Amino acid sequence: MGVSGYFIPSVNLQGVGSVKEVGNLSKNLGSKKVLIVTDAFLEKIGMAEQVKVILEEAGLKAVIFGGAEPNPTDKNVDAGFEIWKKEKCDGLVSLGGGSSHDCAKGIGLVASNGGKIHDYEGIDQSKNPFVPYVAINTTAGTASEMTRFCIITDSSRKIKMAIVDWRVTPGASINDPELMVGMPPSLTAATGMDALTHAVEAYVSTAATPLTDSAALMAIKLVAKYMPKAVANGSDMNAREQMSFAQFLAGMAFNNASLGYVHAMAHQLGGFYNLPHGVCNAILLPHVSKFNIIGNAERFADIAEAMGQNISGLSVNEAAQKAIDAIVALSVSVGIPTGLTALGVQEKDLEEMATNAKKDACQLTNPRTATLAEVVQIFKNAM
Repeated sequence: MGVSGYFIPSVNLQGVGSVKEVGNLSKNLGSKKVLIVTDAFLEKIGMAEQVKVILEEAGLKAVIFGGAEPNPTDKNVDAGFEIWKKEKCDGLVSLGGGSSHDCAKGIGLVASNGGKIHDYEGIDQSKNPFVPYVAINTTAGTASEMTRFCIITDSSRKIKMAIVDWRVTPGASINDPELMVGMPPSLTAATGMDALTHAVEAYVSTAATPLTDSAALMAIKLVAKYMPKAVANGSDMNAREQMSFAQFLAGMAFNNASLGYVHAMAHQLGGFYNLPHGVCNAILLPHVSKFNIIGNAERFADIAEAMGQNISGLSVNEAAQKAIDAIVALSVSVGIPTGLTALGVQEKDLEEMATNAKKDACQLTNPRTATLAEVVQIFKNAM
């Protein structure tokens, strides 16, 4: 099997009130002046200010950068780094979902290593220790608060750069479900489907191990059971807490087993059209899974069972098909669009996006090798 690694932050806090520990964690990691990286909405509603107060109560200085856009770009990273330099910061706290965390990781890479964010595309391109970094999560989806993945859009090439680097793994992560209560149903659904995609792709990945399998299967079970409840009633604290565990477990799985063609293709949709990542994943997942079944049918049968399907008496292929049916049913039940056409995707762009997907680091561990024509066809099937 070769060498397999296992990457995870040193400290991971879960549960109501855990955000109050951000000051102590940042201090213990060696920060004195912290740049809080967040998005415009969380800055506007005052959540970033609350975090700033907690940091200041612990004796630290803090500055807020609210410029992380959905699908953060190289320009967002540059803007954040300018504030880092001007304010002479020495530590990072990200507050938000994947966009805030990825933007913070990008700023931290440039702060630690110099150069431009583009220099770090690919696997383990950085050389220096990362700046002290705590990630506070507010969505139950990307798991970027605990991974070594950093996805930044190159605005000139219109592609998402996949930066996979063990040094960008946060020193500590915080998942406080109280911060997730305000998520609207559509975002709860999109981020929940993102978590499901992480778990499914990690479970059927060619780099899966017993460590990642246990996390992936439990994540699938929790998403299938609790995501509809969290979408239906955003203030259901038990559903929120279970989804925060689900997305973290999915992160443990894919951070170590990597992903597959769903993500390789979704990254192109995000880079090309600036579409929401979780929605793209949700639409592509059944189509890529159908293509992948022959590569790992037994594992898709396990996924069906984890999603609550009765597979007794079925052949392996029949059980595997049940997994795809369950994914589609879950996606429809939480209001995800059923095709890419509804998002404005055009057939003329499919070939270029498929070409870029074949270069994406995520496709390396897909359970079935795909030709360019097959990737184009999967896109077409998902229209």
